[in-house]
Amino acid sequence: MSARPAGRQRGFTYLGLLFFVALLAAGLGMAGELWSTQSQREKEEELLFAGRQIRAAIQSFNDSAPIGQPRRLPATLQELLEDKRWPVTHRHLRRLYVDPMTGKADWLLVRTAAGGIQGVRSRSGVRPFKRSGFAQDEDAFEGADSVGRWVFALDPSSGGSRPNI
Repeated sequence: MSARPAGRQRGFTYLGLLFFVALLAAGLGMAGELWSTQSQREKEEELLFAGRQIRAAIQSFNDSAPIGQPRRLPATLQELLEDKRWPVTHRHLRRLYVDPMTGKADWLLVRTAAGGIQGVRSRSGVRPFKRSGFAQDEDAFEGADSVGRWVFALDPSSGGSRPNI
C-alpha cells in the first residue's frame, strides 16, 4: 500500500480552499447587488412620498390665502413650514423633507416666471428602477432616464403660471 505524497494532498486542499473563497465572493457580490437594488427602490418610494407631500403643501399654501390677499405661490420652502400671512402661523408642511436620493434637503426648485415655487425635483441623476405604475397626475414620470426628471409641481391651471425649469 503506497501513501500519497504530502505535497500533493496539500495542493488539493489549497485548490478546495480557493474554490470555496471564489464561491463565497460571488455569493457576497450577489447579496450586495440585491441589497443595493432594494435600497434604491426604497429611496425611490421615499422620493415619491416626499415630493407628493411638498406638492400638496404648495397647493395648500396657494389655496389658503387670507381674505383680502391674492393667491400666490411660496417664495421659499420655509414659507410652507411657517405661513406668516395669517395672524396665527399656519403650517402646510410639518417638516422640510430630505431628498432621499441625495440625503440632503437640497431640492431643485421649479419656479414660475413670477418667482414663486411651483414644485421641486431631485438633484440626483440616478436611473430609476420604477418605470411605470405612477399616479395619474405623474404620468410624465414614466420612462424617465433619471429620478431628477420626476418633477413634483402644480399643474399650471391650478394657480401658477408656466414652470421655469
